[in-house]
Amino acid sequence: MTPRITDSHCHLDFPDFEGERAEIVARAAEMGVARMVTICTKLRQAPEVRAIAEAHAPVFWAAGTHPMSAASEPMARVEELEALAEHPKMVGIGETGLDYHYTADSAEVQQESLRLHIEAARRTGLPLIIHARDADEDMARILTEEHRAGAYGCVMHCFSSSAALAEAALGLGFYLSMSGIAAFPKSGALREIFAAAPRDRILVETDSPYLAPPPHRGKRNEPGYTAHTARKGAEALGLDYAEFAALTESNFERLFAKAAAWKPE
Repeated sequence: MTPRITDSHCHLDFPDFEGERAEIVARAAEMGVARMVTICTKLRQAPEVRAIAEAHAPVFWAAGTHPMSAASEPMARVEELEALAEHPKMVGIGETGLDYHYTADSAEVQQESLRLHIEAARRTGLPLIIHARDADEDMARILTEEHRAGAYGCVMHCFSSSAALAEAALGLGFYLSMSGIAAFPKSGALREIFAAAPRDRILVETDSPYLAPPPHRGKRNEPGYTAHTARKGAEALGLDYAEFAALTESNFERLFAKAAAWKPE
């Protein structure tokens, strides 16, 4: 039997998947991807994302305001995120975070938005889903300051930042998620970061439709391709595929406990 794994971060509401979602979920299952978390990046789109999770048993969802949209979207409210979290398949807060690559001019707004999402994660008990790009110092500082003010769970989604940020996040008890970037041939240094991380703190994801791993690099990514990244992850950690799959499943269910506990009606 194909080992079971979970795509902990994808974007099934994006137009890239329009009209194909049932087929994509079925293809994922064939590759052993038995669950996926589809991420809402603009809160006004939450109803559409929620509907996808409601329509497909293997799909869960999370909601937040992406840092690149923090200045152009209404500021998230903690109470709004709490209300969304009442849905039985809403399992995470985000994605939120900091992105200074293209949107450094909105750094202050991004930081305010991030802190609001952290408070929502505290109140709901759901894990925070972090996007970090070219903002390692501020990211480490804010996550640490906020964790001292009150603990919360967190995954550094699509982790491709520095070893220093990895160390800071892991030191707070957070998780690192391996995307297709970690499977790229020139990502040896990134694979070393994952190999050095505690094994009970590693997840896998696609971030689809982006960042397809080999042999699909440059094409549209989809949840089933988590299996390709997971095979590369197993190799980096010196595990066979079944061991790596079981490891990441256990990690996912520990962090995303609400998804692990969910039962179809």
